[in-house]
Amino acid sequence: GVGQMTNDLQRRISEAEDARELRDQVLSALEEAIVLFDAGGTVVYSNEPARRMFGDPDGVGQIAPLEARQAVEGALTSGVVHRRRFGAGVPSREFSGTAIPILEGRMVVLTVRDITESQRVEAMRRDFVADASHELKTPVAAIRAGAETIVRALDDDPEVVARFAEQIDRNATRLGQLVTDLLDLSRLEAEQPETTTVRLDRVVASEVESARAIAVSRQLEVGSDLEDVEVEANEDDLRLAVRNVLDNAVRYSSAGGAVSVYVIGRGGEAIVEVSDTGVGIPRRDLSRVFERFYRVDIARSRETGGTGLGLAIVRHVVERHGGSVEVESELGRGSTFRIRLPVNDA
Repeated sequence: GVGQMTNDLQRRISEAEDARELRDQVLSALEEAIVLFDAGGTVVYSNEPARRMFGDPDGVGQIAPLEARQAVEGALTSGVVHRRRFGAGVPSREFSGTAIPILEGRMVVLTVRDITESQRVEAMRRDFVADASHELKTPVAAIRAGAETIVRALDDDPEVVARFAEQIDRNATRLGQLVTDLLDLSRLEAEQPETTTVRLDRVVASEVESARAIAVSRQLEVGSDLEDVEVEANEDDLRLAVRNVLDNAVRYSSAGGAVSVYVIGRGGEAIVEVSDTGVGIPRRDLSRVFERFYRVDIARSRETGGTGLGLAIVRHVVERHGGSVEVESELGRGSTFRIRLPVNDA
């Protein structure tokens, strides 16, 4: 009789406590702050992130910042969803708050999430699209102008025709390179690479050979010292990264200079090091050279056919392989780029 009932009751109470404990753990594991209010605006429940954000409020009156409080008050009085954005904290971060009436408006749940990072990514995307359009317009305009001039000069000025045909060719090449780099970048951002075991030294050796051809025409020495190292990688992407670092070194070195390439296996990582005796990079630009379209010397980059995307591609490839890329440089003395990749432990 009574003993059995007491036991049942105890069991139910402990089950309810377990369920509440579980709910608390689940809701506190979320990144969003969650606060539940009853119809009178009293706080019925708040999860761990909410207590960090709002202290431990008893009622809607203690919710700050103002926008979050207004959202809850609006939802309580009107019975419809209210959304607000606000900045908070030092340094300031952007938050999005949503107050949702539940149980036919007898309660309101407020959720707040940090949208700083997604805002930053969105801004980067907008800038990228704007920069890309701007970069593409220049060669397109030059090609159109050249074509018009050729049409006008066809009959009576063969020299002008030759000169502008060359301009069209040069700009079409640049346009092609830009489009290739843009497509590579968007592909690198979108998909995970298929990897195989790759001999890093062989990839670097073949890219050094290709770079030598251009280097010779610019009177540059290219030396290499490559250890046998294996990495788990996507060979095509790895080639692309090595090619872009080499291309950069050759592009910014003057006649009589030298480019040195090393592959080193050391302490669980593979290192590709490319040093040049080129113009170097000012200190203020060092942290930014891996950004898209960031050029230290715009005129020189344009003149040598640079798209401003090469090092951004390098960084993407390397980071997708769990590695990192760094640069050391001294103005007028040259630069060293160093790619670090995790080594195949097999």
